[in-house]
Amino acid sequence: MQELHDAPLAPYTTFRLGGPAGRLLTATSDDEVIAAVREADAAGTPLLVIGGGSNLVIADKGFDGTALRIATSGFTLDGDRLELAAGENWSDAVARTVEAGLAGIECLAGIPGSAGATPIQNVGAYGQEVSTTITEVVAYDRRAETVVTLPNADCGFAYRHSRFKADPRRYVVLRVRFALEDAGGLSAPVKYAETARALGVAVGERVPVATARETVLRLRAGKGMVLDPADHDTWSAGSFFTNPVLSEDAYAAFLARVAERLGPGVTPPAYPAGEGLTKTSAAWLIDKAGFTKGYGTGPARISTKHTLALTNRGEATTEDLLALAREVVAGVEAAFGITLVNEPVTVGVSL
Repeated sequence: MQELHDAPLAPYTTFRLGGPAGRLLTATSDDEVIAAVREADAAGTPLLVIGGGSNLVIADKGFDGTALRIATSGFTLDGDRLELAAGENWSDAVARTVEAGLAGIECLAGIPGSAGATPIQNVGAYGQEVSTTITEVVAYDRRAETVVTLPNADCGFAYRHSRFKADPRRYVVLRVRFALEDAGGLSAPVKYAETARALGVAVGERVPVATARETVLRLRAGKGMVLDPADHDTWSAGSFFTNPVLSEDAYAAFLARVAERLGPGVTPPAYPAGEGLTKTSAAWLIDKAGFTKGYGTGPARISTKHTLALTNRGEATTEDLLALAREVVAGVEAAFGITLVNEPVTVGVSL
């Protein structure tokens, strides 16, 4: 297991931000992951687990403890059953399942990060979420000091949430298992209107699974959400804020604020989110509050391609990024009475 001291963490995040770790370990097997976690826990050392770094905002001062980078590998496909080691590159894994003609995660193509992070955030995009295909998550339970296998029903999946996110100091994901679908080379039914329009089909139809993946990659690239070192719009964590889910009363108050600010004929995006709940668009809120694409004059700005992405233009610090995030949160709250919640995990800082 590789061990470095006073090691920069910025290169291991898609923001390319953050100071050094007192100690950085890189584990390439489940046994190494478990040994590193046990050692840190026994010594009472703060532990930061890093996968693909696509959902991390690390303080400029760094992390005074042990950072554990999970670099395990393992892709096993048995029929329509898939098992991924936590360190597997997620986008590459999606591509391999599509090559095998299997459906279920094709619309999650191009999402940066590692497989082990997907159940934590219940990663989703373009009408798919991993919670619909995950069957089991194998994790190290730091409280029980043992490896456990949690079935889907015990993972507490919700919109961009899970049992693992709710209790981040308890579980370290080791492996994720999925049940995909063999639909004769076709995708899962297309659920997202934007994807359906781009494909030229109706919502609910199927298309060749490779076509669905390629279309999603084009859509994501157009929003700066496919990693490209030469494109500063991709020096981000993708969507920085989650889409707000509102109760009936909160939604009614929101509609009143929209009418007051934008006029009675304006209807904001709205999607059913469970009994008595409505989800609206964080990107729409940000834009209508005056934070348009490319907003900002400093080294941290809103993406020129998508208002939901905050970006490092090359010379930003974490504090630059947070100042922009706080400005957006305050502006949306003042305009519409909704408090945006950051999607990335913050380390040593907060909004």
